[in-house]
Amino acid sequence: MNGIFQPGTDPSRSLKLRIFGNTGLQVSALGFGGGNIGFQDIPDQTLDRLFGVAFDLGVNNIDTASRYGDSEEKIGRSLRGKRQRFLLFTKCGRSQPPRRSLMGLRLRAYGKIRRAVGFADEYESWDWHPTVLQWNIDQSLRRLRTDWIDLLQLHSCSEAILRKSGVIETLQRARKAGKVRFIGYSGEGSAALYALRSGQFQALQISVNLADQNVIDTILPMAIQRGVAVIAKRPLASSLWKESTRPDPIRHPRHQVYWERLQKLQYDFLRGDRASEIALRFTLSVPGVHTAIAGTTSVDHLKKNGEFAALGALDKATFDSIRSQWSRIAEPDWDGQV
Repeated sequence: MNGIFQPGTDPSRSLKLRIFGNTGLQVSALGFGGGNIGFQDIPDQTLDRLFGVAFDLGVNNIDTASRYGDSEEKIGRSLRGKRQRFLLFTKCGRSQPPRRSLMGLRLRAYGKIRRAVGFADEYESWDWHPTVLQWNIDQSLRRLRTDWIDLLQLHSCSEAILRKSGVIETLQRARKAGKVRFIGYSGEGSAALYALRSGQFQALQISVNLADQNVIDTILPMAIQRGVAVIAKRPLASSLWKESTRPDPIRHPRHQVYWERLQKLQYDFLRGDRASEIALRFTLSVPGVHTAIAGTTSVDHLKKNGEFAALGALDKATFDSIRSQWSRIAEPDWDGQV
């Protein structure tokens, strides 16, 4: 992949670039999270404007996944002829071929044969079978309309799956074939720790925000030591301090934990007009974090996030007060949220 243009190198842009671990890439402090766009009906013209504004701000990386609805397709359409403006990060796993497709029928037949002769399933599900992962990679390339993926991440699989040699080997083969430049892991807890210690991954995507700080003392120091790039997901804790009442647990099951934690943490600044700014800049100030991916479907929201990120690190007193509040109040089981 020598000679590929390094996105975001225009010094006139407002966002600072950070060295992305030992990859040799440079990433903007703020990245674009592609999850939200995959689950909403958004006109192509709106997406074109959204990515145009992102580029003008200096955002140079977009993160998505094969299971984020039609996010990859939308990104691929919007970046026609403009692929080299951005580093594209996506994820494989947690996505299977349609049951009635040729690949789906073959997998089901194979599984039935193995069970009939008394062999246990090799993987927790077909999501992590090397054949399916390879299918995932090729589908992502097709949907993104690109010849290469800058960072391919395993999507929150367990430590047991990471220990299966065929899983990582599939990603490594894709890298050798030029389909992927670097490989990473997106997840939390013991699996993230194993991924880091394995030495097989160049990047780690993990939750870091006001309501999710355990990794600051555990995983991130090791990532710094080993030169592993870190992408912070959910950098604004889904802005759940804005919700005065508990979000509907049926519609928003993933919002429950952060909402409960923020109710207990009671950061004073969350009641002021700088709440979003301080929350985002806190995540970007954490040692070891290279980029924070924030998802939005709003141009105005994207511009605000860009303005906040461009302000740089929080002052030490504010950063330390947030860390101190967490240390006093966080409970032992407040683990990272997948």
